[in-house]
Amino acid sequence: MPETVEDIILDQDQRGMLALRPHLPPDFCRQAGQFAWENSGQNSPEFSGPTLIATGFYVLMAGQPETDGPPGALAIGRALQALGRRVIYVTDQVSAPLLKALAAGSAVWEFPTLDAVASRRYAAAMLERLRPSLLISIERCGRNAAGAYLNMRGRDISAHTAGLDHLFDSGVPSIGIGDGGNEIGMGNLAAVIPSVPSLPDAPAVSTVDRLVIASVSNWGGYGLAAALSPLAGRNLLPSVEAETEIIHRMAAAGAVDGTTGEAGPTVDNFAPAENGAILSRLHSLVNAG
Repeated sequence: MPETVEDIILDQDQRGMLALRPHLPPDFCRQAGQFAWENSGQNSPEFSGPTLIATGFYVLMAGQPETDGPPGALAIGRALQALGRRVIYVTDQVSAPLLKALAAGSAVWEFPTLDAVASRRYAAAMLERLRPSLLISIERCGRNAAGAYLNMRGRDISAHTAGLDHLFDSGVPSIGIGDGGNEIGMGNLAAVIPSVPSLPDAPAVSTVDRLVIASVSNWGGYGLAAALSPLAGRNLLPSVEAETEIIHRMAAAGAVDGTTGEAGPTVDNFAPAENGAILSRLHSLVNAG
């Protein structure tokens, strides 16, 4: 059988995401693309505003944001912008400078780091003001059942993580992308994740309408752009060269690898060439289609 978008973005799985695949529809990424297409057009009287794309993950051992997340967020955002959709990137104090530099010309909203009660109030006021048509999260930590934000090692990063997940408790149409079990959207599989030895015992609880899992969250972002492409009738994926440049720019600005905490142009310990190979396969699939 020919490979699918889902096959490509789950290749080289090193964390246990493949164990979750049977618990999602076989074409989960294609369904997410269709959902994004239908809900990002500002046609609903109830949800009439822009698409909000949340990203940014704090790496405790380095005190810096990680290289996974923002590139995928930009790939999704630029695909939607090419379709005439309005996009606002949402992050927190840790990742805002990086995202503003990468998303020049696009709006970046900085969500403050507050306690749970204040975060819920801020999220409600933000949604009332912006009236978003769609929420997308990619590689963004979500709180667990105890209300804590934990990294993949189970360390508490709540003090450095704004409560963007409260935006997703609103009923606004939503998509979540993750690669570890502790991200916004993984609440969809919270009953399954602890049964996988390599995944968190206390996963994130925030749920979404459509969940995309990937070996690397950026790859899930590329997968969503690939899934939007046939609906648009053209290839909406970023070029390999452009993505390689973005990853190098992130590293130069201080972002680190989320698995090692080391500075450099790697994403979850994958080199730019390996990242480019995944993107090239998606390009081939989209162009063949």
